[in-house]
Amino acid sequence: MGKVFDAAEVAKHNTPSSCWVVLYGKVYDVTDFLAEHPGGSKIILKLAGKDATEEYDPIHPPGTLEENLKPEACLGNIDPETLPKPTAEKTESEEQKESLPPVQAMLNMDDIEELATKKVSRKAWAYYYSASDDKASKSFNTQVYRQILLRPRVFIDCTNCDLSTSLLGHKVGVPIYVSPAAMARLAHPAGEAGIAEACRSFGAAQVISNNSSMTPEQIVEGAAPDQVFGWQLYVQIDRKKSEAMLARINKLDAIKFIVLTLDAPVPGKREDDERSSTIGESLPVPSAVKERKRSADGTPDVSQAAGGVGKTLFAGTDPSLTWNETLPWLATQTKKPIILKGLQTHEDAYIASHYTAQVKGIILSNHGGRALDTAPPAVHTLLEIRKYCPQVFDKIEVWVDGGIRRGTDVVKALCLGARGVGIGRPPLWGLGAGGVEGVKRTLQILSDETATCMRLLGVQRVEDLGPQHINTRIVEQQIFDGPSGLDTTPAVLKSKL
Repeated sequence: MGKVFDAAEVAKHNTPSSCWVVLYGKVYDVTDFLAEHPGGSKIILKLAGKDATEEYDPIHPPGTLEENLKPEACLGNIDPETLPKPTAEKTESEEQKESLPPVQAMLNMDDIEELATKKVSRKAWAYYYSASDDKASKSFNTQVYRQILLRPRVFIDCTNCDLSTSLLGHKVGVPIYVSPAAMARLAHPAGEAGIAEACRSFGAAQVISNNSSMTPEQIVEGAAPDQVFGWQLYVQIDRKKSEAMLARINKLDAIKFIVLTLDAPVPGKREDDERSSTIGESLPVPSAVKERKRSADGTPDVSQAAGGVGKTLFAGTDPSLTWNETLPWLATQTKKPIILKGLQTHEDAYIASHYTAQVKGIILSNHGGRALDTAPPAVHTLLEIRKYCPQVFDKIEVWVDGGIRRGTDVVKALCLGARGVGIGRPPLWGLGAGGVEGVKRTLQILSDETATCMRLLGVQRVEDLGPQHINTRIVEQQIFDGPSGLDTTPAVLKSKL
């Protein structure tokens, strides 16, 4: 541990048979870890022999090194004087960033996203912005709200407006919650803890991503006593890893529920993200469950590349989850309420409503358009449930996310029966645009717009919003109009009914 290395000596170890990297001023031999890295060996080899701290730090929570590397992998320290020196002169890009307007001047989500795009790295932009294939679902998630018309009533006292409501019995200040979105520190060093700080100011709930760039303990550390958090679960092929994480989550009282994500059992093809990973290389599209291979000489097969941040994060995720196996397993691992995220049909909502011993809510979501392109927006699924099995709303809480850009969108979702309305990308753009203050500005804009919409409709309380306040005729022409499927669905439910 006492040895000090010269950067030139480290640079020689840049092959699959001898791979060293510098992290936080220390030199690590990661040769044996190449084949085990969830994102594939190629992503490490690109940084072999170099200081990888800048690339590594925003993506990996503290403790990751200790969990994955043996103590002897740390060979010693790097002589900082031998590392390349940062240029003292400001680049043209840095000067442009300093001339950008303050986040408080931003008036809507588009303004904030545009500002953030000018400030964050190309990698961060590509990961946050990307969606699957042609991004049709991502676009339609927003467009569909424009097709719903509002029905304002007049001669109603609209002096007061109360945005407070409850989620799973916990009082929150606004019906808007932060959806799980990974890698917040790519946007700003404040990361997910910064989002939590902003949520505290508004009494908003926050679902912590399974792939957060900070530990759950760090994120909830400064929480208010009544602040509401959920934790997203991607079940791993190695169930022991998921069980160990759930054991940690069970000890955190601030985390009130578990969100089991189901809409992305394998990663979608996010081309913007993949392009940002490698320019000019032919990228494979590996399965999330593909086992890492070694070539004939025993060294890792460097063709196993992740193809972007998104695919890297999905490595190791279990695609074999089922109603009758996964839910009973999860019930043995936690007593916290379970919410199922990613339901996209009324049939699955109906099935979920029969598992109320474990499942207390569902989130209608197509993963922000990042999984299956042309999958339906949450609005369509809300309307399907209202048409085919409205009793679901009485049995479990129904939340939505995807495409929310205005307070009017929030109100329309609430009118259709949603209890909570999630925002995923907007807090990340807010973080990139102005750190914690940028996220606060995001929540302020959406809260103010929601209150204005409710006042102009003649509604004082969230619970008073309903279908009578909207006209959905245009959208109703687009929703599924086949057989209900509820008579065949019980094939899954035989053990329940």
